[in-house]
Amino acid sequence: MIVAGIGYRSGTTPGDLRAALALVDACPDALASLDGKASGPLTTLATALNLPVIGLTEDQIAGIPTRTKSPRIQARFATGSLAEACALVAAGPAARLTHPRVIGPCGRVTIAIAKGPTP
Repeated sequence: MIVAGIGYRSGTTPGDLRAALALVDACPDALASLDGKASGPLTTLATALNLPVIGLTEDQIAGIPTRTKSPRIQARFATGSLAEACALVAAGPAARLTHPRVIGPCGRVTIAIAKGPTP
């Protein structure tokens, strides 16, 4: 299973999310973010792409080691990258990061891709 982990700030549009996804050149099987972000523009994008959205809790991503580190995200969520942690957790046990976090063109979106065992 290939999962795109996505973090985004308020004011982000589905188009901003799509532009960020285009940067990683991947065809995910699902999109993942925190429960509070697993709606709005993310749901709109998921519907357009016919993909499920996996909502995760802060407890599920806390302590997940990530390749990239944001001091702000580390202080807030206890992980270095929201996008990477969401992708890894949602892709399942033994998942590996195939695309580390990148920042979307708008500057309000981060995205990372993880691949896990096929369900």
